[in-house]
Amino acid sequence: MTPLRAGIVGGGRIAGVHARAIDTAEDVRLVAVCDLDRERAEAMAGPRGAAAYVDWREMLEAQDLDLLWVATPPLHHRGPAVAALAAGVHVYLEKPIARTLDDAAAIVDAAGSAAGVCAVGYQWHAGGLLEAARQALAGQRVGMLVGRNFGPAAARPWFVDREQGGGQILERASHHIDLQRALAGEVAAVEAFAAGVRLSGSQDSSIDDAIALVLHFQSGALGTIHSVWSADGQPGRYSLDLLGEQATITLDLGPAVHRISGVSKGRTIDAAFGDPMERSIARFVEAARRSDRSLVACPPDDAIRTLAVALACERALADGARVSP
Repeated sequence: MTPLRAGIVGGGRIAGVHARAIDTAEDVRLVAVCDLDRERAEAMAGPRGAAAYVDWREMLEAQDLDLLWVATPPLHHRGPAVAALAAGVHVYLEKPIARTLDDAAAIVDAAGSAAGVCAVGYQWHAGGLLEAARQALAGQRVGMLVGRNFGPAAARPWFVDREQGGGQILERASHHIDLQRALAGEVAAVEAFAAGVRLSGSQDSSIDDAIALVLHFQSGALGTIHSVWSADGQPGRYSLDLLGEQATITLDLGPAVHRISGVSKGRTIDAAFGDPMERSIARFVEAARRSDRSLVACPPDDAIRTLAVALACERALADGARVSP
């Protein structure tokens, strides 16, 4: 089988995670890396025998790519994603889909008319953990969801700038918004709150270190998401508790352990799963090789709904009001 030729736009921390997953993917070869910092692009490209670029347009023109990973800050997703899809390249787009709904809509439109497939990197859609939770909750209503996302994070310039990256809500809590949507359905309204205490140790930041989001689901369920950017050296905690009519379930969301445990309808549940990032990329590669959109775990037209909820949380935090997406 001929290896698929892959490129990456963006050479930061998350791009390194993707590059390592690509290294282990079957029949995929990383042939090009683009970053505004040439040294960073070369550091990722060199050991893999790939070409390094500082302009994604030049990379798309020079390389005959099958796959493109877009791992730039979210404010810069639209350009390379839309151009690659128009050129018939399959696109794996880091989450969130974009920083604005206008950019997200452009990506959705491009994906809808493209010959290739587009997947958005909410990796829980592709792992077995989400499906196990759905099976455990089958036939019963969910009443409460409690998400926790605590831990240190690299103070990247775009992350600590609310306007560029969306801070805690888009960069960290949107994973939980997406996962709760996948389990409880669409969101009718949101509320958002922030603590006035610095926990990260960073003094050069326009984002809140500790936030609490409240999601009111159309089903009547209530979801909360607690996200804390804590100081280096503090332990992390990433989990989701699910309370159903006959179920009390906990999802441990890594990074070391991906597990479902609890009780549903009198049955004890305890199962572990592998790295969801690897599974997400495997699903994308399979969808691309078959040109089958039905195999995409999280398509753009789903991810844009998560973005709408996240942006509503931003407005709620700014205005102190209950907001509808």
